[in-house]
Amino acid sequence: MNKLLASLPQNNDQNLLVGFNTSDDAGVYLLNTEQALVFTADIISPPVDDPYLFGQIAAANSLGDIYAMGGKPLSCLNLVGFPSGKLDHEVLEGIVAGALQKITEAGAVLLGGHTTDDDEPKFGLTVTGLVHPEKIWRNIGAQPGDQLILTKAIGSGVLLNANLKNLVSKKALQECLNSLIELNRAAAEVLAHFEIHAATDITGFGFAGHGLEMVRGSDLTLNITLADIPVLSETMEMYERGVSTRVNETNRRMVEKHWSFAEELSPLQQELMLDPQTSGGLLVAVPEDQTPSILKALHEAGISSSARIGYVSSFNETKLIFT
Repeated sequence: MNKLLASLPQNNDQNLLVGFNTSDDAGVYLLNTEQALVFTADIISPPVDDPYLFGQIAAANSLGDIYAMGGKPLSCLNLVGFPSGKLDHEVLEGIVAGALQKITEAGAVLLGGHTTDDDEPKFGLTVTGLVHPEKIWRNIGAQPGDQLILTKAIGSGVLLNANLKNLVSKKALQECLNSLIELNRAAAEVLAHFEIHAATDITGFGFAGHGLEMVRGSDLTLNITLADIPVLSETMEMYERGVSTRVNETNRRMVEKHWSFAEELSPLQQELMLDPQTSGGLLVAVPEDQTPSILKALHEAGISSSARIGYVSSFNETKLIFT
């Protein structure tokens, strides 16, 4: 996809503030000196059997890109692939109802959408948001000395796969699902009161892939302390039992030339960094002197899993260093 985008003509519209050239989470188009529109689209296959829950997860996942840009969601359109000859329409109604619950929670409105006949259900949203032109968060812009904060635990990819084999306990699965349907709204609202140098949400490329996007075109390195990364219950147990995802290997090819791991870390901890997330948390680079206040505010807002997980330095042999 990156090669395809690189081959396209560059858009010279001066109102285009963020396009596809830096792999940001969404595009941004300037309206006036006070307002810019944020645009994103995302669609996923069902990670769970429950239609309502699927709709909630898919909507939270799509809305996350707006929050990752520092924006506020305004309106949404459904993107639906549905095997109408195989599944009852009550299933589709459940999916849309679940999505609408999250759209409403985000303070946005559902305008409609588009449905196509497909071999299996797929659902997502196009989302339009609003942001002040001077308060846009980019996935680039981190500075040496910045501290890295992650707002959600990781591990949903392998847990969802393991659940298909009935290997995950009910308690661990529920913890995972609660994380997936949690909007990044509260975290974004807290972070908006502080200085954010760079931000992204952790989704399909895994922690390592999205971390690499933050520093790929710069002379910077992310230094990550693995023990400080919040991890969903039973995640490592699933990797120890041989469960993984098809995306792990794809993500590995993306990052393996750009990372290094301390010798005492196990290969399974590499897999954790490759684990594809759905509706993951925000990863932000913030000034060191603001970090304690940010974490305090996040925890007081109920975002209990948020943690400082590393720091940014000038480039040091590899883009991602895990210790």
